Amino acid sequence: MRFARIALIALFSGFLVIVLAGCIERMFFYPDSATYTTPAQLGVRAEDVRIVTADGSRLHGWFLPAVGNAKGTVLHLHGNAANVSNHLPLVSWLPARGYNVLMLDYRGFGRSEGKPSLDGVVDDAAVALAYLRTRPDVDATRLIMFGQSIGGATALRLLARDARGVRLGVIDSAFASYRGIARDATAGGPLAPIAALTVGVLPGPDKDPITALKSIRVPLIFVHGARDTIIAAVNSEKLHAAASGSQHWSVPDAMHIMALGQPGSWREKLVQAMDAAVL
Repeated sequence: MRFARIALIALFSGFLVIVLAGCIERMFFYPDSATYTTPAQLGVRAEDVRIVTADGSRLHGWFLPAVGNAKGTVLHLHGNAANVSNHLPLVSWLPARGYNVLMLDYRGFGRSEGKPSLDGVVDDAAVALAYLRTRPDVDATRLIMFGQSIGGATALRLLARDARGVRLGVIDSAFASYRGIARDATAGGPLAPIAALTVGVLPGPDKDPITALKSIRVPLIFVHGARDTIIAAVNSEKLHAAASGSQHWSVPDAMHIMALGQPGSWREKLVQAMDAAVL
């Protein structure tokens, strides 16, 4: 009887860990389908794009063509609890500076079908990158990847497996480790004991953004607002330290993903870095 009770407890505990682990993984994704800003409202041209994934999900994106001859093309990967419409103001200025921009909504976000997962969003970004290489108005040898927050982590994982034609990676407000950010997000809260039990079933170090750096040969710029209260700026410091030859820009007074959010010297510095990479 005692053995049966122990076995039942072990079975229940295992089941609980699996269920709660799913909850912890879902913590990374808060899909948002609302429309906050449209290209028309900002006075920028945009093409609605549909991209089909290997599993048949239809992804939505906006392609913003450069004003005049394109110097290069940016693949933009947005953060969590968001979609292309509320990130649009953060990149809508790039076409006027000579860059095409493809903004992608991962599966489950915006008008894209499906449900997001940690590996699935990397696959979505890979499909978007492959799509760009097929467009006649895109020079597939002059690409730039710009990822923000979880989009930055996604960009690093993708660059580790496919960086053909990518001249520069701009990684804004990203985290270094899935398990680490899960612990940080739940520290001191009611989910802290749960996280301690379940964090071990989240993607391990082999899938961490910081591990991906070992396979990346593309120049990288890590950008982080010094006042980021969502993902601590120390994450970008760790990524920079692990990426030989990378740059680290700490932007005073900037909050999460807002380091490049306003016109000024930091945007000009970014354009200079992009121009140097593609021209």
